[in-house]
Amino acid sequence: MALRVVSSPTIFSSQRKAASVLPSTVTLPNTNSALLSSKSVATLLNSKSKKTSRRNIGVVVTCSVSPSSEASVLPKALLFDCDGVLVDTEKDGHRISFNDTFAEKELGVTWDVDLYGELLKIGGGKERMTAYFNKVGWPENAPKTEEERKRFIAGLHKRKTELFMALIEKKLLPLRPGVAKLVDQALGNGVKVAVCSTSNEKAVSAIVSCLLGPERAEKIQIYAGDVVPRKKPDPAIYLLAADTLGVDPSSCVVVEDSGIGLAAAKAAGMKCIVTKSGYTAGENFSNADAVFDCIGDPPEERFDLAFCGSLLEKQYVS
Repeated sequence: MALRVVSSPTIFSSQRKAASVLPSTVTLPNTNSALLSSKSVATLLNSKSKKTSRRNIGVVVTCSVSPSSEASVLPKALLFDCDGVLVDTEKDGHRISFNDTFAEKELGVTWDVDLYGELLKIGGGKERMTAYFNKVGWPENAPKTEEERKRFIAGLHKRKTELFMALIEKKLLPLRPGVAKLVDQALGNGVKVAVCSTSNEKAVSAIVSCLLGPERAEKIQIYAGDVVPRKKPDPAIYLLAADTLGVDPSSCVVVEDSGIGLAAAKAAGMKCIVTKSGYTAGENFSNADAVFDCIGDPPEERFDLAFCGSLLEKQYVS
C-alpha cells in the first residue's frame, strides 16, 4: 500500500514560499507500517525525493499545518485505554480468567476466542456477563431475582479480577511496544498521564504498577471500573478525567484500540489515536485521528509525543 501526504490548501498561510515549492501530494510507495512521527512527516514534506527503501505497509496522512521538526504544542494530557493498549490482555488474559472463574463456580460456561471477540463490543466485564446470560439463559445454580443476580455477577467479576491480577503480577502478559517510551516522554515534558478503562480498578492498577513500575505509577491517574455510571462508548470516563485533571478536553490526546473506545474519546471532544489490537484489527476506525498497529519502540517506532501534539493542529487519517 502506498503512502500519500496530502497538504491542505491553507497549510502555509504564513509560509508562502514553502507552499510554492512543495507538491500538494507526495506518494511514498511500500512504506513500512506507518512509521510516521512528526519528524518523519516533516522530513517527507520537505523531501524532493519520492523514493524509499521501506516496504510492505502504508498509511494515508492528511496535514493541515506547515511541516516542522518539532510539534509547536504538546497535549495537556495523554489518556490511555488499558486492555489492548497498554497490554494485549483480552484473549489470553481476561478471557482465560473469565473461563477459570466459570469453571470454579461449575457454571458450565466457556467463552471461546470468537465468542469473546463479540462480547467485547459490550463495555465492562459485569455488563458483558449479564448480557451473555440474559441472551443464552442463566446457569441453573444462578439466583432467580434481579437483585440477587447483580450480587452474583459482582462476585464472579471479583474472582475473575483476582485471577487476572495473578497473571499480571507474574508478568505473563508484557507491555505493548512503545508504551513505556511514550509514557516517559509525556511525564518528562510535564504532560499529565492517565489510564481510562472500563476494567476493574484493581486490575488496571495492577497493570500500571507491575508493568510500568511504581515510579511511573505514582504519577499516573487511574479512572476505571464503576467510577462513572455509563461506560464506553459513553464519553463519561474521558470527561471525568479531563475535569479532575483540570484540562480542556480539546487539549487531550487519547490512545485507544477499539471502536467503542474511539467513540467515547471523540464524543468527549478529544483527539484519538488507535493502536489496533488482536481483537480489534478489523474494526472501522475511519473517525480516528490516526491509526497504527502499535506505538512502537525505535527503530520500529510508529509515533511519539511530538506526533501526539501535532494532532492538535492537524489530522492524520489512515
